[in-house]
Amino acid sequence: MTHVTKTAGTATETVETDAGTARITWHGAKKARLVLAVSHGAGGGIEARDLVALAEVLPAHGVTVARVEQPWRVAGKKLAPAPKTLDTGWRGIWPALAKSGLPVISGGRSAGARVACRTATELGAHAVLALSFPLHPPGKPEKSRAEELLGAGVPVLVVQGANDPFGKPEEFPGGPFELVEIPYADHGFAVPKRADISQDRAVSLITDAVVEWTGSLG
Repeated sequence: MTHVTKTAGTATETVETDAGTARITWHGAKKARLVLAVSHGAGGGIEARDLVALAEVLPAHGVTVARVEQPWRVAGKKLAPAPKTLDTGWRGIWPALAKSGLPVISGGRSAGARVACRTATELGAHAVLALSFPLHPPGKPEKSRAEELLGAGVPVLVVQGANDPFGKPEEFPGGPFELVEIPYADHGFAVPKRADISQDRAVSLITDAVVEWTGSLG
């Protein structure tokens, strides 16, 4: 069961899943050729700077953006559940994302990127966008999650901050994915005021990379 509420330029849809009620905020492209579905991390929501920027920029390039709130966020909880439950929620949301018949890029930031990678082949994702992929817990490089990234089975773009404590770009293994580094940026793509690039420039580097990558997908 779903419920849709429309406002200028966007539509909000609630979706019932086996993990609870999820919510999708749609940002439609006039002549859409792809859908980019992006979810949040374990400690934040869809108001993250990268997710907001993608929703503002991508529709003009033929990509409808769906910002997805997992059931635990909709329910007002502060801590994300176990990965298995996150995957269950994403599976339940997927039919609403795919209903247009357009190819769907499965994406997310941090924990949301892990979910996208783990479920991509199973759900028939066209590709995966991994924003701030948490390659390992901070300070624990031995606890690698590289298998999830390498096992996605579809084209993958990783966008990673140069100073991300969950995995700097140079820590990533070689593999079947593209990686774009955002200079000076941390896990939330924030850059220090003393950096050689502004915060706005850092965000535009993210959107530029995703526009180029989505344009290259068949």
